[in-house]
Amino acid sequence: MPNAGIIGTGRSYPEGVLTNADLEKMVDTSDEWITTRTGIKQRHKAAPDEYTSLFAVRAARQAIERARIDPLDVDLLICATVTPDQLLPSTGCLVQAELGAHRAAAFDLAAACSGFIYGLALANQMIRGGQARYALVIGAEILTRYVDYTDRSTCVIFGDGAGAAVLGPVEPERGILATRIRSDGRYAEHLHAPGGGTRLGTTPETLACGLHYYKMRGNELFKVAVRAMAEISLEVLGEAGKSAADVALFIPHQANQRITDAVAEKLGVDAGRVYSNIAWHGNTSSASIPIALDECIEQERIRPGDLVLMASFGGGVTWGGALLRW
Repeated sequence: MPNAGIIGTGRSYPEGVLTNADLEKMVDTSDEWITTRTGIKQRHKAAPDEYTSLFAVRAARQAIERARIDPLDVDLLICATVTPDQLLPSTGCLVQAELGAHRAAAFDLAAACSGFIYGLALANQMIRGGQARYALVIGAEILTRYVDYTDRSTCVIFGDGAGAAVLGPVEPERGILATRIRSDGRYAEHLHAPGGGTRLGTTPETLACGLHYYKMRGNELFKVAVRAMAEISLEVLGEAGKSAADVALFIPHQANQRITDAVAEKLGVDAGRVYSNIAWHGNTSSASIPIALDECIEQERIRPGDLVLMASFGGGVTWGGALLRW
């Protein structure tokens, strides 16, 4: 069974930016309030004529080029998103067509902010099991379409963007050492959008009540997120026979700076080994980890042989962790 590793990454996000100063004019909030509670200074916001697959394709093309493969070499394409272009077909199939990856099995994966880690875990097993040689995992979201700009608890948090990674066979001792994914639907109402599906549908009544917007219980979610991300990180470290002291870089899902700080403290990972970009992107859900990973590579924060830990938590609730040897 070959080891699977990340051999190319890419990212893309809208040119439009929504700053905290902009939000001060839209809702009862302030830069100080947002920064103190979330760590966010700005977030990217898609224009009305932009859509999820547009950014997914751009990020994926970068990843494919950097992996030095042809789109036709891709055997598996997973698009992690909770903001698809449309209900049918999957955004993954739309991305596949644009890329020319016509030999790939393509589908969407809905695990909210944990989507990229979920996709990474599935792609790793497909490669190790001989079902695929190269896999493309994308996290892509346009979350600003689903926030209520009268609700300051949610509208200040979310941003838009996409990140992608190509997985392929790598030499022994490198690549993905361990992955773990979990979920607990009992906490579904901590972060959810009740309208728009087959239960409540899309009607004048649901739209008038804003049921298609994200609803979040921030305080409750915070406690569950910190515990789950710390525990899953220790699980993947333990499976690989490593400890937090061995980690060169920790890339958590960019949900909230206070969550990142709390998880790092629980793990005993000092700030110098934790990557954070939430100030400039906000929470981009499934796109946050691949965007951060691509930035780290560009900034040379990751070097060959480094142990990289990634952990996520999202609506569902879902969470996951992955440990890689670069």
